[in-house]
Amino acid sequence: MLIFILSFLLIMGLANNSYSKEIIKLPFFKKRGRICLEEVLDQRQSIRKYSPDPLRIEEISQLLWAAYGKNQWKKKTVPSAGALYPLVIYLFAKKVEEIPLGLYEYHPQNHTLSLISASDLSFSLYKACLKQEWIKEAKAAIFICANYKITTSYYGKRGFRYVYMEAGHSGQNIYLEATALNLGTVAIGAFNDEEVKRVLAVEEEPLYIFPIGRPK
Repeated sequence: MLIFILSFLLIMGLANNSYSKEIIKLPFFKKRGRICLEEVLDQRQSIRKYSPDPLRIEEISQLLWAAYGKNQWKKKTVPSAGALYPLVIYLFAKKVEEIPLGLYEYHPQNHTLSLISASDLSFSLYKACLKQEWIKEAKAAIFICANYKITTSYYGKRGFRYVYMEAGHSGQNIYLEATALNLGTVAIGAFNDEEVKRVLAVEEEPLYIFPIGRPK
């Protein structure tokens, strides 16, 4: 009996250790940047050429918080019709310090990442995104996806419009935060929806893709 209990505890311990490795607690985001909002708006641009240098986990933390994290009011950083929040944010980390290669889901409630796949999806995403080179060059990519039913079940067909508005809010936040961090990004809306969804293996519909890298 004692051997059985010890074996059970050992198995549970290994399981817990394995699980803990799949959850990444992101560093706390900063609420004051190096430049003011007006300067960021003035400097914002689409950047498609990236250096080979890796990104830092602190930068990813800031970008994900800006995209869909929680603010001081315990609300998201973007407005949402009926406060329904139908978006789900995914991160593909290709070359990010302290974040192993793989696809992750971002969890705003506790500012963490959970591993979905440890595979290198770069080439598959490149093809699904109509062979746009910056997808391959980026050191990370943020995906804004949506569960339409969350909003349309309340607002009907007009809910689709509200979801698109919300994705736009989130996308602009990514643009501005990237600019504030001296990073480059470009909004990608041209891609094969079903192929991107298949590569990510997610249930939500992909709406927007933001490759991230250091400008060349």
